[in-house]
Amino acid sequence: MFGSGEKTSNRGPAHTLVSRTTEIVGDIHFSGELIIEGKVKGNIYAEDESDALIRIADKGAVEGEVCAPSIVINGLVQGDVRSTTHIELAAKAVVVGNVYYNLIEMVMGSEVNGNLMHISAAQKDSKRLGLDKKRLPFNKNSIEGR
Repeated sequence: MFGSGEKTSNRGPAHTLVSRTTEIVGDIHFSGELIIEGKVKGNIYAEDESDALIRIADKGAVEGEVCAPSIVINGLVQGDVRSTTHIELAAKAVVVGNVYYNLIEMVMGSEVNGNLMHISAAQKDSKRLGLDKKRLPFNKNSIEGR
């Protein structure tokens, strides 16, 4: 960027941080890794067929639905959580909503105030978690050109 003469590559996974003092109002569509230490008021969706990971830190909070293949929660989620691969609820995790999972790991102290619903193999292979909800499609190519 500054005098190197080489173009940066977008081949590796992207890492995004929502810091402790940040509040986002609106939906987030992402790929790679998303770390929430602040507050998000809106739904969070991972790109279709990605190896995306979302981490919600102990001071992090999400008010909305969270959909990603891999999820680690150690903060507050007020909304449904949907994971096709693996979800970990750490000691300070509080989920006020339903948890849809393939594999789940719950540490002593974590809370779920809702239903735990196992996702069968047939549901896991569907294109989008929560197909029953209408949402805008996420096209990674539309933002790479910027």
